[in-house]
Amino acid sequence: MLDVSVIEDPEAAAVSLDPIRARLLAELAAGPASAAMLAGKVGLPRQKVNYHLKALERHGLVELAGERRKGNVTERLMRATAASYVISPLALASVQPDPDRFRDQLSARWLLALGARLVRDVGSLITGATKARKRLATYALDGEVRFASAADRAAFIQELTAGVGALIRKYDAPDAEGGRDHRIVVAVHPTLKPTAEDRPAPELDQ
Repeated sequence: MLDVSVIEDPEAAAVSLDPIRARLLAELAAGPASAAMLAGKVGLPRQKVNYHLKALERHGLVELAGERRKGNVTERLMRATAASYVISPLALASVQPDPDRFRDQLSARWLLALGARLVRDVGSLITGATKARKRLATYALDGEVRFASAADRAAFIQELTAGVGALIRKYDAPDAEGGRDHRIVVAVHPTLKPTAEDRPAPELDQ
C-alpha cells in the first residue's frame, strides 16, 4: 500500500468523492475486508457494498488482497491501494489554476495556484516514475517560525528571497549538456489555529 496516491482521472475523482465510497476507502485503508465485513460498518446491504467496491476497483482505488472460504461462499478481501489520496488539478483540467496568468508574490491566491501546480506536476512525475520503476529525486523542507512583528516577517522574506536568488544564480547552468531543469517553490503563510477538536484533551489529576 502506498502512503499517498494521486488521482488524475476525472471519473476516479468523482468515484472517490462519493460519501459512501470515501467511507469504504477509509475502512479499507485500515486493513483488508470483505463486502460482508464492510456492510455492518457502513450500514448497507452486502450487495450494495459490492456494487461500490467494484466501482472503486475499476478505477484502481482498491485491489484484491486475497480470498477466503466462508461456508459455501468464497469472499474477496479488498484493500485500499493507498493510505490516503490527493486529487490532482488534472482531474479538472479545463479549470485548473495557472500561476502564469498573473504573478503576485504577496497574493494568497497566487500561492494557492502554485500549490495546485505542485500537486499536479509532482503527481504526474510520481505516476511516470512508478511506471518506469525509477526513483524520483525530490526535496522538501517544512518548518514553522513565529515572527515578533510584521516588520520582522518582511525582513525575513527579503533575506529569504535574496538567499534563494543567490543560490539559483550560483547553481543555474542553462547550457549544461545533459542537465535537467528543476522547479523551486518557497512559500510562507500563517499556520492554521487549532480547533477544539485538534486540541489534546486535558489530563485529569489522579
